[in-house]
Amino acid sequence: MNNQTVLVTGISGYIGLHVAAELLRAGYQVRGSVRSLKKENEVRETMAAAKVDTRNLSFVELDLTQDNGWIEAVAGADYVLHVASPFALANPKHENDMIVPAVQGTLRALRAARAGKVKRFVLTSSVLSMMGSMKTGSFGPDSWTDTEAPNVSTYTKSKTMAEKAAWEYMADLPKEDQFEFTVVNPGGVIGPPLGRNVSGQTMTMVGDMIGGKMPMVPNAAFPMIDVRDVAKIHLAAMTHAEAPGKRFVASLTEPVSFIDMARTLKANGYQKVGTRIAPNFMLRLLSFFDREAKGLLGMLGMNLKSENQTTRSMFNWEPTPIKQSVLETAVVVQRINRAQAS
Repeated sequence: MNNQTVLVTGISGYIGLHVAAELLRAGYQVRGSVRSLKKENEVRETMAAAKVDTRNLSFVELDLTQDNGWIEAVAGADYVLHVASPFALANPKHENDMIVPAVQGTLRALRAARAGKVKRFVLTSSVLSMMGSMKTGSFGPDSWTDTEAPNVSTYTKSKTMAEKAAWEYMADLPKEDQFEFTVVNPGGVIGPPLGRNVSGQTMTMVGDMIGGKMPMVPNAAFPMIDVRDVAKIHLAAMTHAEAPGKRFVASLTEPVSFIDMARTLKANGYQKVGTRIAPNFMLRLLSFFDREAKGLLGMLGMNLKSENQTTRSMFNWEPTPIKQSVLETAVVVQRINRAQAS
């Protein structure tokens, strides 16, 4: 058994559940944050169904927009993995509804980590903070998004601004208060959910595809990664001696197109999947009426490679093939959707 304690914020989310499961399997004491302790039973049942021992799992109630409880939540923790962040593909009516919780929540977690004298803090950011308004070429750990560029989604802004605020906070710390800090930047996350919640953006998209609700797909290719790989990279970023002070690209080298995903599903028996590419003008027209379509505008025509060499070599990481991720996601999403409909 490992006596080290890890605070995982956003433990009930898609990524948070997988990260916590990885830590528990490795023997860590895991303290998970939820917005309401009513979520505790759901998380424990999800872990139990995945055959994860929860005897080393405890919970704290935290809100990204409130100061209450943060200092107490970090007290005695050796590490903090700050996974929690508001997410939606659709642009909100007021962008600060997403940006403020992302930035202030990150700073609250960092201030608590400072007070608790943790050994290392791992921030879950996104490749969106690197690739911004780029369309072609490649991006890597030295790349930063221009949040003022046209068609940059609110979610992209929130991740970029939160990560920049974190690096600035760490740079300004006096020497006596310093602790180790590293960032994981996942691409679009796919892979089977640990629990029965398929309301996440990727699972919803796969569900819409296999259910015939998405007759056309956007003309875009996006850096992707399996959620189980994301969890493993978080653990490596938390423990590897050379990880502090670095940003880790967590995505496949080659981008994954929406049309390739659709064709993979179609070729494997999901006959309702639409395999036509939506004309760009159609999404631009829809964006005047639909906030989710507007959130997609910045991705139109995108085809970017990721420079993930450092992540692969330092952590000895071999990415899960995207075909496997897509098909295993579809199996679970279809099973859950059918169970909920019956």
